[in-house]
Amino acid sequence: MKNIISFKTLRNQIFLSYMVIMIAILSSVGFYLNDQVSKLLQVNTERHMENTAVQATGNIKLLLNQIDNFTAQIATNAVVQSMLQEDLNGKPLTFAARQDLQQEVRKHEAYMKGVHSIELYSKDYSTLLPLVEDKLDDHLTAEWIARADQGKGELVWLGTDVNNSDKVIAMRHVRLMNQSFAQAGYLLIYLDVNYFDLTDLSADGDNTVASNEYMWLTDTIGTVLNTNSPEDIVLPQSITLQDSINIDGNYYYGVQRTIEDVNWQISILTPVDEATEGISVLRTGIIISLLVGIILFLIATYFLSGMISKPILRLIRAMRVARLGTLKVIPIESATIEINELNHTYNQMVDSLNGLIKMVYEKEILQSQTELKALQAQINPHFLFNTLEALYWEMETRGEEQLAEAIVAMSGIFRYVINRDEQDEWVTLGDELDHAERYLKIMKMRMVERLEWSIEVDPDCRVIVMPKLLVQPLIENAIYHGVEQQIGSGIVKLSVVENLAEQHIRIKVTDNGPGMSQQQIDEVMERVKRKNRGIPGGNQEGKSTGVGLSITEQRIKLYFGTENEGLLIESEQGKGTTVSFDIPIVLKGEER
Repeated sequence: MKNIISFKTLRNQIFLSYMVIMIAILSSVGFYLNDQVSKLLQVNTERHMENTAVQATGNIKLLLNQIDNFTAQIATNAVVQSMLQEDLNGKPLTFAARQDLQQEVRKHEAYMKGVHSIELYSKDYSTLLPLVEDKLDDHLTAEWIARADQGKGELVWLGTDVNNSDKVIAMRHVRLMNQSFAQAGYLLIYLDVNYFDLTDLSADGDNTVASNEYMWLTDTIGTVLNTNSPEDIVLPQSITLQDSINIDGNYYYGVQRTIEDVNWQISILTPVDEATEGISVLRTGIIISLLVGIILFLIATYFLSGMISKPILRLIRAMRVARLGTLKVIPIESATIEINELNHTYNQMVDSLNGLIKMVYEKEILQSQTELKALQAQINPHFLFNTLEALYWEMETRGEEQLAEAIVAMSGIFRYVINRDEQDEWVTLGDELDHAERYLKIMKMRMVERLEWSIEVDPDCRVIVMPKLLVQPLIENAIYHGVEQQIGSGIVKLSVVENLAEQHIRIKVTDNGPGMSQQQIDEVMERVKRKNRGIPGGNQEGKSTGVGLSITEQRIKLYFGTENEGLLIESEQGKGTTVSFDIPIVLKGEER
C-alpha cells in the first residue's frame, strides 16, 4: 500500500511539473510559429512576385533575342546581301529583282510567328521591299532613323507604330559582310503586340500567370504594349513591393522590373487577400494543434509518469554491465510488458550485432584472399608489349621485314586497345585512323591479294576528338561481309568528309562486296535496334552480323545524344556497301 502511495506521489509530481512546463512551452511555440509563419507567407509572396517578374522578364528577353536573331538572318542572307550590294554600287534593282527579294524574305517570315511585315530600304531611304515607291522617312521620323544609325548594326526597338498602336517597330542596319561591313540599307520589322504574350512565363508552359494576377509590358515612354488586365484595372504610376496599392477598394502588392537594353518595364500586381489568405487558416490550425497537444500530453503524462523511472533505472544498470566487454544478453525481467519487450529487443540486437561482426570478419578474410589471387593472376600489359618489341627486333635482325611490320602493327593495336586510363576513352581522329591502318595492314597480310585498302582524310581533320574504337568494327564488318563474300580481290575504302556548314564530319567505310537490297538493309538495322533495346532476336546464320554494328550505334548515341542519326547504311546489290556516321567537330583541347 505504501509503494502504491509512493508511486502515485511520484506520478503526481511528474504530472504537475510536466503540465506547467509543457503548457508554457506549447503556448510560446504557438505564438512564435504564428508570427514566423505570417512573416514567411509575406516573404513567400514577395519571392513569388520576384520570381514571376524574373520569369516574365526572361521570357520577354527570349522573345526579343528571337527577333534579333531572325532579323540578323535576313540581314545576312546571301540574296539580300547581293542585291543591296548591287544597289550600293549604283545598279538600281529591277522590279523582277525586287520580286525575287520579296520571295526570299517571305521564306524566312513564314517560319516566324508574330511578324506583321518586313520592309527593306536602301541607304538613300529608297524602298526595296515592299513593292512600292515610298521613302523610309515617309514612315519613320528622323529621330527614329537616327536611333537606328546609332545602333551601328544592332537591332533597335523604336516603339509602337503611330498609325497602329497594335504594332511594335524594330529596325537595324544591313551591312555588307564582304565589304568590311559597310552600311547598305535598313531592315524594318513590324510585330503584333500579341507576340509579347504575358500569360505564359516559361518556354515550356509549366508556370502560368494566375487569373487574378495582373501584368503590364510598357515601352520607354510608358505605352502599354501588352497586358492581361481588364479595362477597369489601370496601371498605377508608382509601384513598390513594400507598400500596397489601392485600386477601387481592392489592395494589391506590386513589383516592377526593367528589361535591359530596350528599357521596357514589366509591372505585376497581386491581390493582398490572395497573398494572406493562408494566415487565418494557419492561425486556426495552430490553436487547435496546441489545444489537442496539451490535452494529449496531460493524459499521457498522467498514466506514464509513474511507470517509467524504476524500470528504466534497472535497465540502465543492466546495460552498463554489457558495455564493459563483449555484447551479452541482458538477463533482466520486469513486470512491465513494455520494459520486457525493450529487453527482448535489445537482446535480439546483441545477437544480430555479434552475428554481423562474425560475418564481416569472414568477408574481410575472403576478400583479402580473392584480391591476392587476382593480383597473382593479373596479366601485365607492359610484359606483353615488351615481348612484342623483342620479337620485332629479332625479326628485323633476321630480315623478316614483313613479319616485323605485322608485329609492330599488332603491338600498336594492343597498346591502343589495352588502356586502363578512363580519360583515354576520347582520342583524336588521327589516332583512330592510325589504329584502323594497323588493323588493315594485318588483314592485308592474312588475305594477301584479296584485299586492297585506302584511307582518305584532310590532315586538318586529324585533330578532331572522338570516342575510341568506333571505326574498327565497321572495317571488320566490311571485310567479313563484303570482301570475303566474293570471288577475287576486294577493296575497303575509309574516308572522312567534312561539313563545315553543319559543323560535323562524316566517317565512311566502303567496300565493293556483293551489296544488299533495301529489304536486307532494313533487316540489318532492325537487328541493330533490337540488340540496343535488349530484345532477343537471334541470327539464323550461326554467327553474329549485328553485334559490332549495334555496339557502335549504341556508343554513338550515348556520346552524341539520341538526336544523332547513328549508323547510316547505303548499299546496292552487286555494287558494294557504305556504312557511315556523323560526329560533331570538336578540336583537341576544346570542351566536349
